[in-house]
Amino acid sequence: MGKAEATKERILEAAMAEFSAYGVAGARVDRIARTAGCNKNLIYVYFENKETLFTTVLEKHLSRVYSDLVVTPDDLPGQAGRVFDFAMENRDLMRLLAWSNLEERATEPAARAKVHDSKVAGIAAAQADGKLNPGFPAGFLLTLVMTLATAYTAANPFASLDPDATLDTVALRHHITEAVRLITTPVE
Repeated sequence: MGKAEATKERILEAAMAEFSAYGVAGARVDRIARTAGCNKNLIYVYFENKETLFTTVLEKHLSRVYSDLVVTPDDLPGQAGRVFDFAMENRDLMRLLAWSNLEERATEPAARAKVHDSKVAGIAAAQADGKLNPGFPAGFLLTLVMTLATAYTAANPFASLDPDATLDTVALRHHITEAVRLITTPVE
């Protein structure tokens, strides 16, 4: 890796921490530069503006999500469990996603919409084959699964986020996967 690429990686790492803590509006490019150990102007050379830097950070981490968490309509309860595990292990990314949703001015990565559409199509096909409950629209089921799986992250204002509270993640994971199983099982 060349010096420029190494600097870009340090900027992206520092930006991840800054954006997940403060969002786009609260993030400061000077803090990102200081943390990355580079000149503030270099950030603008590489990324043009703060919003583009935010979108680049989001795209980088979402690409990992897309490759690591492939939706399997034949096993939505298992999918919910894997998403839950990922969310618990990647709290900074979940905060980044929460900020992205709150600050609608940040550009949504095109890959995110494409992946979402393919997931919905897979669920609809499984419903048509009788493998999933057809009582809910496919897009609604996907939203439900993802919402349940990420309920105990910064993205959800109703879950306990007290850092001193001990979450029984094993029990939570079981409750989430069981809820998804009950909701998605075809009614006979």
